[in-house]
Amino acid sequence: MVIRQIKNWSSAGILGLALIGITSTGCQSSIGGQTLPSAYYLRDDVQFYPAGPEEQLYNQREVLEQYKLEKKMQEDQ
Repeated sequence: MVIRQIKNWSSAGILGLALIGITSTGCQSSIGGQTLPSAYYLRDDVQFYPAGPEEQLYNQREVLEQYKLEKKMQEDQ
């Protein structure tokens, strides 16, 4: 009977520690369609991803096409 009580107390202690660990960590949550920040959002690094294609090849292709168009317009004049 004493062993069973110790086992119940240890199970309750482990469950309590797990519950404290889960509730004390900061993570984003989605409530009512809103994404709420973590508890540590003031200390997080700011991440900025500019809009547009990230491939440099695409940008080079656009610049080359613009250059060729300008060159052709200069030759026509």
